[in-house]
Amino acid sequence: MVPFFPDDLFAADREVLLDLLYELGTGPAQRFILGEHTARFERELREQLGAADVVACSSGTSALTMLLHAMDVGPGDEVITPAFGCAPLASTVVNLGARPVFADIDPVTMTMDPEQAERLISPRTKVLLPAHMFSAMADMPAFTDLAARHGLRLLEDSAVAQGGVLDGRPAGLWGEAGVYSFVQVKTFGGIGEGGAVVTKDPGLGRAVRMLRNHGQDGRTRFRHHRIGYNSRFDELMALFQLHRLPGLPERLERRAHLAAYYNARFEPLAAQGIRPPPGGRNGRCYYVYCLRATRRDELRAHLARQGVGTHVYYPRPLPRQPAFASWATGSWPQAELASREILALPIYPHLTDAQVERIADAVCSFVPAPAPAGTR
Repeated sequence: MVPFFPDDLFAADREVLLDLLYELGTGPAQRFILGEHTARFERELREQLGAADVVACSSGTSALTMLLHAMDVGPGDEVITPAFGCAPLASTVVNLGARPVFADIDPVTMTMDPEQAERLISPRTKVLLPAHMFSAMADMPAFTDLAARHGLRLLEDSAVAQGGVLDGRPAGLWGEAGVYSFVQVKTFGGIGEGGAVVTKDPGLGRAVRMLRNHGQDGRTRFRHHRIGYNSRFDELMALFQLHRLPGLPERLERRAHLAAYYNARFEPLAAQGIRPPPGGRNGRCYYVYCLRATRRDELRAHLARQGVGTHVYYPRPLPRQPAFASWATGSWPQAELASREILALPIYPHLTDAQVERIADAVCSFVPAPAPAGTR
């Protein structure tokens, strides 16, 4: 079986991880959160990206929450967010007392459609929240223009897109701020939860830095300037991510190489109702490689029989989730269709060429059964 989620993701780093754990646990500082290693990790990312600030925190969801908080999102406000994607796109908004307004997606990139988003702007709209999805960045030039024309805040959910670059600008730095996630299966995944805020605005960076540690300013302990959160970053995670950071470009290149191979194999499969994601490098991140298949469940069963693990991301749009039913007004035909057709294939960097060829062969060998009479 070629698993979708590999169980040996950090096998090559095991000894290094044990050494780092011993170093940290026996070090004289005995500081395990928000110490010198976290500060160095933030500095390395900030310099690499050319950002004004990078603030490491406990998760991508927490990063999103704190940015919305720092933008003063609250009761009476609306945030336009994609109808297709992960729950935090809406739950972070709801938890601050604001209303998520769901926009339909582009049928090719599966990211929020700027034209659909513009139709939903109201006097209560405060923030545009486009999200990069799977292997494609959202149309950030269009959203930048849209935010400027309507006087809106622009927050970029780049949790899956670290390493992605669109028109020369890194993912996370198109809006006023963006977020990264370090969950293990992400492009820069680590050994547990973790995330970061990246921003061009030093003021937003300072606000989030205070919010992540119960409203303290980092200088005077037990003096709380505002209501904050416990979103502190782990020092072991910081050390491990610093160890893996130099190898990130090579791993990203491997992901892009695998995606290009898949696309070359799958582009002729239109007759089987199978469509690969958009190719190329500009605005691509290859966190996950997702096919669109009109007979998705049949293809998934076929691949399982061939020993290929797959995954269905977001089997229903966000406004169709019970948790968000109270805010579900409108229709989202492209999001509904994507939920029925999406199927993700393995694309982690240490897949061998033989495994990748086997996966592609299995997809190409799929011959769908004929549709019953009177159906599509």
